[in-house]
Amino acid sequence: MPSLSASATELAERRRILTHALVETGAEDRAAFQRLYRLTSAKLFGICLRICGERQAAEDVLQEVYVQVWRRAGAYEPGRASPITWLATIARNRALDWRRAQGRAPVTSDAVLPEVADPSPDAEAAMLDADATARVGHCLEQLEARQRSAIRTAFFDGVTYAELAMREAVPLGTMKSIVRRALIRLRGCLSDDA
Repeated sequence: MPSLSASATELAERRRILTHALVETGAEDRAAFQRLYRLTSAKLFGICLRICGERQAAEDVLQEVYVQVWRRAGAYEPGRASPITWLATIARNRALDWRRAQGRAPVTSDAVLPEVADPSPDAEAAMLDADATARVGHCLEQLEARQRSAIRTAFFDGVTYAELAMREAVPLGTMKSIVRRALIRLRGCLSDDA
């Protein structure tokens, strides 16, 4: 049991470090921004690559993501979302915007993607990813099956709400409501776990 609590303490410290780097980036601290990039770029690149489906496009989108992070970091509220969730949302939205601008359908999880130069994040980023993944997985399991499926498809596969509504044969407004209610429940669950 001691190793489990030490691990939880370590994960909490990693999250604190990432939160601090993001908050300091909001205060236009360039060194903090560099730390934030080192801690998160592998994960955010993976999100961009999965949605864009092309390495060059994912690199371009990732650059836009960090420009947006630099500009918007001052708006980050640590109590509302974990730093990695906040950053991943920006990456997902930018990648989806790129796909829409290209007039392309989202890449499905079955698609074969080009290999990433260095697929393994550093130990610190891996710890943050493991913690975030476990927390999100636990909270996803608390959702109703329809909500869980909608969240996984929309956020993990990069499918737009309109495409998801067509797949499920429901009106767009209904799908948006399903996803919205699921996100509210997820936020509550993730806040309770924090």
